[in-house]
Amino acid sequence: MIKPVKVIGIIAGEASGDLLGSHLMEALKRAMPDVRFIGIGGHKMQAVGMQVLFPMEKLAVRGYVEVLRHYCEIVGIRRKLQAHFCTNPPDLFIGVDAPDFNLDLELKLKERGIPVIHYVSPSIWAWRGERIHKIKRAVSHILALFPFEAPLYKKAGIPVTYVGHPLADMLPAVPNRAAMRVQMRLSMQNKVFAFLPGSRQSEVRFLAATFIETARLILQKLPEAIFLVPLASSETRRIFKEALWQCDGHDLPITILFGHAHDAIIAADIVLVASGTATLETALLKRPMVITYKMPALSWWLMQRKKYQPYVGLPNILAGKFVVPELLQKDATPENLRQALLNLLFDDQAVAELEAIFTDMHSTLRQGNAHKAAQAILPYLSGQNCAIK
Repeated sequence: MIKPVKVIGIIAGEASGDLLGSHLMEALKRAMPDVRFIGIGGHKMQAVGMQVLFPMEKLAVRGYVEVLRHYCEIVGIRRKLQAHFCTNPPDLFIGVDAPDFNLDLELKLKERGIPVIHYVSPSIWAWRGERIHKIKRAVSHILALFPFEAPLYKKAGIPVTYVGHPLADMLPAVPNRAAMRVQMRLSMQNKVFAFLPGSRQSEVRFLAATFIETARLILQKLPEAIFLVPLASSETRRIFKEALWQCDGHDLPITILFGHAHDAIIAADIVLVASGTATLETALLKRPMVITYKMPALSWWLMQRKKYQPYVGLPNILAGKFVVPELLQKDATPENLRQALLNLLFDDQAVAELEAIFTDMHSTLRQGNAHKAAQAILPYLSGQNCAIK
């Protein structure tokens, strides 16, 4: 008797989710070669063979103001997805991060009897902790990337598995900065700064001018400094180049890279990075950093009222204290960023301490993520009862 092909609905809302989703899909295909995937994802998930229903870029918005601006379109996409999956029920649904979009859809699908996995714990430990009640109704199982998350879900009676973070499996334990400098034709004599203004268009728009002016101020102190700016898409490159022109920065020693963020971080002496997954990448690559972020004033005000912790950067959250500086919103001026970067750059003891902290962090997060996540999911495809792990 021929076994029916299993179909998995899966939705990722941004670049980090696309990476997570692609690795999970590959692990599931190794265990179940005929499995099919359908939903929303980026180029990496598509390369694994996913059937795309809507472009991922439609969901890649952040902050209250940006979401409100695109609200009708986003709700319309979710309504169409719900209709599709209710008419053509998958054997399993996986929501990859994007909780504001995925949880409402997951509620409806779970009510229809479809097993629901939510991959990446919503940050209930940072803000909006009341969401855990909705999560309990919406999901069959949570896959958590960070070790401190699993106890929160176990206490609430939600099946959970700590699977580690895929970046910890992907990135080298001991990056070779000298070799990367040779590969990128950069002298070891120069001070190299990696500037990462974010993967979203809105982030780059808010931060580009600030980053450019920060570079200009640093050059007043370090005329030999070089700046690498890796950008994730042709659109974010266009936005940054426009900002360079508007800031009269076309003569600055700024090299815009199409991708190659990890190469830039490894080659750099220090990193200026927008809050998000890139801060974890920088930590795992053992580089000192200054974290920054800007968003519309209303979005900032609303988020500040709801947050539980004094820090927003993942390295600080994982450490449970400020180990790297955060300069956010009004504090994110070129003058402040220049001073924070130079202070850290020339503090050898602080840099060595950060490297030790980041090495321990890497070891904790390296769990064989994709395999562990797939093993937690496979019982749901075979109809087995699944326990909290």
